[in-house]
Amino acid sequence: MDSKKKKNSVEQHKQDNEQIEPHRREQERAELYKAIWNIANDLRGSVDGWDFKQYVLGMLFYRYISENLANYINQGEHEAGNTDFDYAQLSDAEAEQIREDMIQTKGFFILPSELFENVRKRAPHDPNLNETLDKVFKNIENSAKGSQSEDDFEGLFDDIDVNSNKLGPSVDKRNQRLVKLLNGVGDMQLGDYQNHTIDAFGDAYEYLMSMYASNAGKSGGEFFTPQEVSELLTRIAVFGKTEVNKVYDPACGSGSLLLKSAKILGKENVRLGFFGQEINLTTYNLCRINMFLHDIDYTKFDIAHGDTLTDPLHWDEEPFEVIVSNPPYSIHWEGDSNPLLINDPRFSPAGVLAPKSKADLAFIMHSLAWLATNGTAAIVCFPGVMYRGGAEQKIRKYLIDNNYIDCVIQLPDNLFFGTSIATCIMVLKKSKAENSTLFIDASKEFVKVTNSNKLTQENIETIVTAYTERASKDYFVHLVPNATIAAHEYNLSVSTYVTQEDTKEKVDIKALNAEIEKIVAREQVLRDEIGKIIAEIEAGS
Repeated sequence: MDSKKKKNSVEQHKQDNEQIEPHRREQERAELYKAIWNIANDLRGSVDGWDFKQYVLGMLFYRYISENLANYINQGEHEAGNTDFDYAQLSDAEAEQIREDMIQTKGFFILPSELFENVRKRAPHDPNLNETLDKVFKNIENSAKGSQSEDDFEGLFDDIDVNSNKLGPSVDKRNQRLVKLLNGVGDMQLGDYQNHTIDAFGDAYEYLMSMYASNAGKSGGEFFTPQEVSELLTRIAVFGKTEVNKVYDPACGSGSLLLKSAKILGKENVRLGFFGQEINLTTYNLCRINMFLHDIDYTKFDIAHGDTLTDPLHWDEEPFEVIVSNPPYSIHWEGDSNPLLINDPRFSPAGVLAPKSKADLAFIMHSLAWLATNGTAAIVCFPGVMYRGGAEQKIRKYLIDNNYIDCVIQLPDNLFFGTSIATCIMVLKKSKAENSTLFIDASKEFVKVTNSNKLTQENIETIVTAYTERASKDYFVHLVPNATIAAHEYNLSVSTYVTQEDTKEKVDIKALNAEIEKIVAREQVLRDEIGKIIAEIEAGS
């Protein structure tokens, strides 16, 4: 085949894949959702939705690390010529010989008898299934004790209480439901996690969150970021980079933003790993689980549990080249009631602290402080921080006067789970070429999906292109000198600088008046004719 035909063939293959992949992705997603829904129906009425989410995700994690470890060992044996080897068929005594090696390599160890597939096989006939699972989970966590991965595994299964009355009033009832749970998760057609066109775990998490929105309450919305928003945020933060030193999220939730960086850049191109902090214990556990599910080596992530604003736990790791975050909106924090915070090097440069009832700009100042000189931070913000007065205005003044804000993007409303508010993205940089700030009105970049709005791939491309080209465009993009922003009292609302397009139909008043005159004249003619007819009728009578 000549080079021209070969090139055309490659291009055609690429186009065919691009057409097939969205269909395959939706098909895989639909299958995953159906499997989760079936498990939900099996357990309906017994487990509260919010707790149910923990059980499914925890069991999914147990299945994954079992398959991950067994596949790793099997692959090594098969490559060595032992093609019939199957770790799941090995005796526990024989497997003990590789325990130390696996803990050093994978960070954990599971005996063959305690693998997901073997526990599942025995489950229907195991009268002590709850005790079996409890022991297995403890053994997995304990396998990492005393090793470098201890902190990454400690407490990972705490949210899966196999002895809880929520599963049933008796041991027998609880075990029946645990069997259903094992079978439901085991029947999920997940294939090879790495070859999926969807983020199977992320999609499962998203679906469970939306299924139980009413039970989740505010605590769910605080850390849940739709995957499309994660992609937009991350693509902006990593633009122009093929590799980075570290990625950081100060309010990492379940880790979706950290993992988007791994997906977009390639995890091997994040040289020193992924760092995050999360205040919610359950979500902190989910984040660590998520890292393992995406095959991020335990030596390449450091997820901490605690309050980022008052007790940040990565002082020794900053600065970070990429920071991506969707911090909780307008939460309370200690603020000026803690006299130490005004002298904290993260907050002191602005000379004022974010209000105690609105910590949003405290997250911005924290992220800026830990941002590398050559780095980019992209952070989702509540719209009020862009225009409110008082301390928040003073912080905005500090950010603009020091030329730290690269861009503000207005997003559509109703994008986020838990709130219909139209949020914004603030992009921070410490080394900018121009003393200006870019404003993008992306409020109309969405498609309607049932009761929510969603960013399509095309919407994301449009916004990223506008950000990277930095060219003013009517009703969409405006590059504004910082002096102009100062003149507007440091208001950062996109609507202040990007004019809304007038979509109302323009009316020609002169033409309208002329038309009205014609209609009035025609009405008079009709009246006269009707009058004549009536007069003739009356005369005839």
